[in-house]
Amino acid sequence: MQKHVIVGNGIAGITAAQAITRADSGAEVHVLGKEAYPYYQRTRLWELLAGEAQQEELYFRSLEWYQNKGIQVHVDTRVTALETDEHLLSLANGTKLDYDRLLLATGARSFVPPFAGADKSGVFALRSMDDALAITEQAKQASSAAIIGGGLLGLETARALRSAGLDVTVIEFSPRLLPRQLDTEGAQVLQSLLEAQGLRILTSAETETITGDKHATGVRLKDGHTVNGELVLVSTGIRSRIELAKNAGLDVNRGVIVDEHLRTSTADVYAAGDVAEFNGIVYGIVPAAIEQARVAAANMVKPESSDYQGTLHSVALKVVGVDLASFGEATTSGDEYRILRDEDPANGVYRRLTLRDGKIVGAILLGDTKNAQTLKKLITSEQDVSAHSHRLLDTTFDLRSLLST
Repeated sequence: MQKHVIVGNGIAGITAAQAITRADSGAEVHVLGKEAYPYYQRTRLWELLAGEAQQEELYFRSLEWYQNKGIQVHVDTRVTALETDEHLLSLANGTKLDYDRLLLATGARSFVPPFAGADKSGVFALRSMDDALAITEQAKQASSAAIIGGGLLGLETARALRSAGLDVTVIEFSPRLLPRQLDTEGAQVLQSLLEAQGLRILTSAETETITGDKHATGVRLKDGHTVNGELVLVSTGIRSRIELAKNAGLDVNRGVIVDEHLRTSTADVYAAGDVAEFNGIVYGIVPAAIEQARVAAANMVKPESSDYQGTLHSVALKVVGVDLASFGEATTSGDEYRILRDEDPANGVYRRLTLRDGKIVGAILLGDTKNAQTLKKLITSEQDVSAHSHRLLDTTFDLRSLLST
């Protein structure tokens, strides 16, 4: 009986654990999580801040459910060292755990730039359940919040704190919101919607310091302006948790380097999710974590049985209550590209398709995402749609008809 150990209790770790037990019902599977909670939906943490969900609603399953599926989940269990030659993990409680095959799914941590004052009380990043609970408590005592970072998480958190009754300002270094998912025109449509919800948006704004004595009172920008914020939330990206792998001698860069089988540089050790780096890319998105976890699990059960080809960069969700889908080369421009746009700012709708050599290579759908999955399939299939390009944004045209042509 193979003993599979997974370090990390996030979506990659739990997806892999389920895939292993489905492929090999006799396998012994252990999932080690350093947090005191079973796997929860990290992308919904902002709902706690808004008061739209209770903590228990974010849990995927109970510990008993995992046990019944043959998965032993160990919460509040921190791994301190990996000894690859001996196939052993050292735990913070002084014990050791052996494995036949190991998956590193240690995820990522919030990246907080070295702003002056970032160590004051009242300054937070939102990555974990404990972060969300602490921010919720601080929000009860605050009347204003400054959000540093206008990405997906920053905007969701801004909306949540606004719903909780705070005056909220979003500070974005880039000239536009969601610079990875939206082009200039789409970002302007979204910004107008946010401002109508009562959010204050500052773009091309660079943080200099977080003001206040021991407790944060706001953010001073490099142009001299000050933004009030008794609660300051920093949402400026993530960094892979590579320390365990690095200390064990595995090859690392920005993430733990893996091949097409999600194997690391060391025998019987695999990696998936936000910690894994494939072909120089750390994806940092849920679809990649799920796809990588499934491939890694298949290869842990039966080595070299499954290949990972990479994941299309994609986002499909509600951001501040607005449907958004962004796929592939969504914001790319240049002479070799043809850009198709359709805008209805009054109704909060913006659509853009990016074509190259007659094929759709990117898409932005804001406010109207009904064709999102069809467009994603057209992108991944690399289908030539040049004969229909004049109809691609016509709402009466059925894009699904192109999948079979």
